[in-house]
Amino acid sequence: MKRSIRKVAVLGSGVMGSAIACHFANIGCQVLLLDMAPKDLTDEEKAKGLSLDSRVVKNRIVQTSFDRSIKSNPGPIYSKKFISRVALGNFTDDLARIKDYDWTIEVVVENLEIKKKMYDEVEKHRKPGTLITSNTSGIPIHLMTEGRSDDFKKHFCGTHFFNPPRYLKLLEIIPTPHTDPEIVQFLMHYGDLFLGKTTVLCKDTPAFIANRVGVFSIMKVVDAMSKLDLNIDEVDKLTGPVIGRPKSATFRTSDLVGLDTLIKVSSNLYNGLPNDEGRQYFKLPDVVLKMEQNKWLGDKTGQGFYKKTKNAKGETEILTLDLKTLEYKTKAKAKFATLETTKTIDNLKDRFKVLLAGKDKAGEFYRDSFYGLFQYASNRIPEIADELYKIDDAVCAGFGWELGPFETWDAVGVEKAVADMEATGSKPNPWVKEMLAAGNKSFYKVENGKRKYYDIPSKSYKIIPGKEEFIILENLKENIVWKNAESKVTDLGDGVINFAWSSKSYTLGSSVIEGLNKALDLAEKNYKGLVIGHQGPDFSLGANLGLVFMYAIEQEYDEIDFMVRQFQNSVMRIRYSSVPVVVCPQGRTLGGGCEMTMHADIAQAAAETYIGLVEVGVGLIPGGGGTKEFTKRVSDALEEGDVELNALQNAFMNIATAKVALSAEEAREMGVLRSLDRISVNKDRQLLDGKAAVLELYDAGYTMPVPAKNIKVQGRAGQALFMAGVQGMRMGNYISDHDQKIALKIANVMCGGDLTSPQEVSEQYLLDLEREAFVSLTGEKKTLERIQSILTGGKPLRN
Repeated sequence: MKRSIRKVAVLGSGVMGSAIACHFANIGCQVLLLDMAPKDLTDEEKAKGLSLDSRVVKNRIVQTSFDRSIKSNPGPIYSKKFISRVALGNFTDDLARIKDYDWTIEVVVENLEIKKKMYDEVEKHRKPGTLITSNTSGIPIHLMTEGRSDDFKKHFCGTHFFNPPRYLKLLEIIPTPHTDPEIVQFLMHYGDLFLGKTTVLCKDTPAFIANRVGVFSIMKVVDAMSKLDLNIDEVDKLTGPVIGRPKSATFRTSDLVGLDTLIKVSSNLYNGLPNDEGRQYFKLPDVVLKMEQNKWLGDKTGQGFYKKTKNAKGETEILTLDLKTLEYKTKAKAKFATLETTKTIDNLKDRFKVLLAGKDKAGEFYRDSFYGLFQYASNRIPEIADELYKIDDAVCAGFGWELGPFETWDAVGVEKAVADMEATGSKPNPWVKEMLAAGNKSFYKVENGKRKYYDIPSKSYKIIPGKEEFIILENLKENIVWKNAESKVTDLGDGVINFAWSSKSYTLGSSVIEGLNKALDLAEKNYKGLVIGHQGPDFSLGANLGLVFMYAIEQEYDEIDFMVRQFQNSVMRIRYSSVPVVVCPQGRTLGGGCEMTMHADIAQAAAETYIGLVEVGVGLIPGGGGTKEFTKRVSDALEEGDVELNALQNAFMNIATAKVALSAEEAREMGVLRSLDRISVNKDRQLLDGKAAVLELYDAGYTMPVPAKNIKVQGRAGQALFMAGVQGMRMGNYISDHDQKIALKIANVMCGGDLTSPQEVSEQYLLDLEREAFVSLTGEKKTLERIQSILTGGKPLRN
């Protein structure tokens, strides 16, 4: 049957329930979030004369939980306007409303009897044929169906989101023997396409896939740490970005998630896996139990492995727990010779070979922890998954790893790692040696642009299902039609090419700009259109500030003028190309990256796009068309009767305050994205969506736009009003003298310079004003101080 999800009921409003409700609201669903009605009045409620029958009292628990979720950081909702999509209620009054909902998700406390009682009530009201799933992470899914109706069993399975659901991509789907295969297929597809998830089909085994392997990896790290006498600061240095893991690494992640969560999962695994060969690693160290007794559970209790405090100068300071003395000490700098040797190795796969070959304590740590992980992961097949790629997918999506266990093993070299493992007492599962003996040297390989995994039963390589259509640039190396040191142009097929770059922080230096122009040349000559975007963590952090700083120090202002002019021309080529150009921003998209996005025919943004013009933070104004483009958009949108300066002021404030949208939806509200721009909830589909947008424009008979010459600007009258507002902010000490100077430069550009009256000007006229302002600010001492602060410490300076 054709199934669509318009209305979702979430039962349980705790941390996960509220966050899941928000994410369904993010994608446009109407959501009903329910929780218990309280049994007692608070003193405040008594003082107001309220009773337990009062609606506000009955909804107190759900309202408090939901409010806390909305205020959390990072936030669970794309836009505050989406909050209205979530209706709140309580089990007593509102459970019957689930009869009108397409999907009911149970997220109540992890207690089987409580869940069963909830399902008793759900069965009284649920409409047959609607979905019913549980977000449990620790209770076997099949136990929940005991005593349930056939229709309930047919439409029931586990849907395990990872916290926070908006940001972590994993959605584990765990069917029971009774679950209709069509329901499983629907949830796998819906999770991918609509929720933006990496959906992984799991067996009903303890902790499923991600937590089973991910928590083992954490506990193996703790074991290696103990054996090698390493401290918390050293381990977090070793287990962060250098190995493709989040900056929060091991112990900071535990503080963020909550030590109680790690304790709970690890204890459940220890108790539930009597025959697991790695069971001893799930036994919690005494120091962790002591922390639990002290309620040192991380951020939720104010301290855990780390503690935020104030020093004698009143400055915030992060202290680290000494696990031997249980005292907090000043964070120690961690240095290892092996890490120093990898500083110049940008490619993570290449880095792993060096890390595991290290001769110091870091090398020992990596060998001990990774060889143990390799052994454990290989032994989990077919227990928790029949296919090895599911383990990699689950752990990467659930824990934010760039490479899963088998991908890391490939990077190190399977054959070499097996020999080293056996020499140190770690033995891979026999199927790994059988794979090698048959001449298969890796777990994955790429053929004809498609990534394949080694299938153990058939002893052959198969295409990873569900990703056949995804565009993965790394797999298309044979399709590269041009490249230089930092950028490449790849043929995506169907007459569309892609431009991608890999400079540090994805900055837009001369090599990248050369590549962009070459891509535009090729697209206009031989192709239907161009997609601009890559698959790194961020789109671009803007211009190469180091180069700007160097020229400014040498007072080479002509060089700066040339550099800005070249970038402006390149950005304008995106807008005025003879073929459609679609830009695909994701992650941090700042400064020049934002300007590239704003000049696309269509921007195909990832939902998690953090975009804005931030040049004010380094003492400059947007010089690559950003100031011009905001002015143009205000002019284009003006209708008769509009107060023109009010509209312009909003755009001015976006630039002057260096405002960054915290989602693509927020960027649309700011005017950085337009109504015609599109959003990909699943980042893995973004380039595919971008290619489709190019072909759609081409097939519709794309015509190159004509450069605008009718941008309405306000001249001196507009500048006078902006000057008054900026002066008021300066007098109130909200901004510094240098902030004031920059703000007036922005106002000058947006009002068209020194014009005696409102009139229409061209884009090039505004670009020239913009470039002049940018170059003039590079001659300011305070601007150079701001740039230097970013380059040396990564921190913005307000001087």
